[in-house]
Amino acid sequence: MPSDAPPIDYRQLLEIEQHQLRSELSELGFGEGGGLDYDPNFADSSQVTAERGEAEVLAGQLQESLDEVALALGRLEGGTYGRCEMCGVAIQSARLEAMPAARFCIDHANRS
Repeated sequence: MPSDAPPIDYRQLLEIEQHQLRSELSELGFGEGGGLDYDPNFADSSQVTAERGEAEVLAGQLQESLDEVALALGRLEGGTYGRCEMCGVAIQSARLEAMPAARFCIDHANRS
């Protein structure tokens, strides 16, 4: 039975995710240069240091996700988007819709 649903625009999903990740990094105080922007005149108490450390860990995770999105956009341009990097099988559309930057089919994602 053919589906009446419009095809999924993976480029748009990736670009939306890219924008959201960049916004989250900006909200954390990480500027274009990738470093944390903070007031150098603020007292560097242990709590500020701990919060800065937590922000840096979160920013690192966001940056990794942003890098994955950039790689996915490159795969889209190169014609290899949507194929598992381990086995070459097409990744299910539901998985790509939920995780547009997915690199592996569900079987190989569970193994890594």
